[in-house]
Amino acid sequence: MKASAFVYPWDVNGDPEAPARIAALGTAQVTLASAYHSTRALTPRHPRHRVVTAEHAAVLYPVDDRWSGRTLRPYAAGDWAPGDAFGEAAAALADAGLDVHTWVVLAHNSRLGAEHPDTSVVNAYGDRYPWAPCIAQPATRAYLTSLAAEAAVRPGASGTELESLGWYGLAHLHAHDKTAGVGLGDAGQYLMSLCFCPACRDGYAAQGLDAGELAAAVRAALEPVWRGAPSDGGWAGVEKLLGEAPAHATRAWRDLTARTLQEAAVTAVRRAAPEGFQVLLHADPVSHHCGANAGVDPAHILSVADGVVVPCTGGAGLLTPFAAQHREGAVLAANFTVVSGMGGSPATLAADASEALRLGATELRLYHAGLASDEDLEAVRGALAGL
Repeated sequence: MKASAFVYPWDVNGDPEAPARIAALGTAQVTLASAYHSTRALTPRHPRHRVVTAEHAAVLYPVDDRWSGRTLRPYAAGDWAPGDAFGEAAAALADAGLDVHTWVVLAHNSRLGAEHPDTSVVNAYGDRYPWAPCIAQPATRAYLTSLAAEAAVRPGASGTELESLGWYGLAHLHAHDKTAGVGLGDAGQYLMSLCFCPACRDGYAAQGLDAGELAAAVRAALEPVWRGAPSDGGWAGVEKLLGEAPAHATRAWRDLTARTLQEAAVTAVRRAAPEGFQVLLHADPVSHHCGANAGVDPAHILSVADGVVVPCTGGAGLLTPFAAQHREGAVLAANFTVVSGMGGSPATLAADASEALRLGATELRLYHAGLASDEDLEAVRGALAGL
């Protein structure tokens, strides 16, 4: 079973032993970040540093002239990934015999929201989410589509994995996150993630909804939740809180917006890429879900992209809807966290991978070779050797 390990350029650059160490895990591929959000990351084996602070979302390579004169454009990395950090790391990993694919984070960018507030999702209370660009806005869609093509098709890469290619909302670990005091549940998260920027207000109107009335209905529906009433889970909970007709109208708008962006971004990547370049999306099979794993319709996304990367830490059940729509040659990659300190279970990777295979997985993704301890990496080596 083919496996790929996620890696940052700063895990590799400056550490001459890193490429061979990653190759020795038994992976055939690495998924190397080329555009990434802000983070603070350990580098437990690097000879020069132990903690890397990426202060803002950035591209990890020099941008080209496609951005000339554009207001929305990617930010260059600082000293955490100077110059062509991606290219340097990609070359070293390729020299170790690893196939390199890009890892591109798209609609998740706090600096974009801070410098261009009007690009952000704004909830029914008027609160902006600077980490969440609204994917309905034409300028934002154009920016994300161009970024997808540029960041995906880097020299030395034979494929890409596009993360956050869909709606972002409230459920996001933003700085020191303190939003868990009230149990919103799946339904409450959806209502708190509905956007009411001008573009979305027009979108609701096209679905027969008055945006002002909808925002008031969202606030009224959430009032008992704020007082501690349990929020029913799943889509049935959204219908119960908001009403069946308005709930379906909001979802129709959001599903259409996400689908058309995904189609545009994948098309842009393929136009820029050489023949045979693989395009995968990090995906959740429930289309109303927000986050890094974009909510999608499995049948639709497997008709657009070459496959999906599916979160499977804690259970591989999310593979099942994709497997039901699987077409020959499509990739269904089961993504397992293998960092014990981040909720992963590298000791059970062999059994977890076998279960994922039974449910339809064709490949594995391992998060994250640069963050894992030596003990975790040894468990990964053992597991992959037995698969």
